[in-house]
Amino acid sequence: MSDINITIIDREGKAHNVEAPTDMNMNLMEIVRMHELAPEGTIGICGGMAMCASCQCYVLSHEHLLPEKSYEEEDMLDQAFFVEDNSRLGCQINITEELEGLEVKLAPEST
Repeated sequence: MSDINITIIDREGKAHNVEAPTDMNMNLMEIVRMHELAPEGTIGICGGMAMCASCQCYVLSHEHLLPEKSYEEEDMLDQAFFVEDNSRLGCQINITEELEGLEVKLAPEST
């Protein structure tokens, strides 16, 4: 099993250094849920289908090459609240060894 270290800043501003497995085909939203970094029912509401933006996060580290945003991700972010230039949907960021040291901040919960 190969794990990487990721820093996730929760919605209260607390930084969590977590280990994320690269061999389980998980995404960032699932890592947040696995480590219970957001209250139940407030993240990944659509199950990772890029249809709700509840897993929106801000990518703070600039040295990581993330995959291009899909049309579905762009479309969802166009409809989301609190979108910034560095916004991504956590469900669309697959955990790979190249993401070692990634730092993200969860976007505020939509109201």
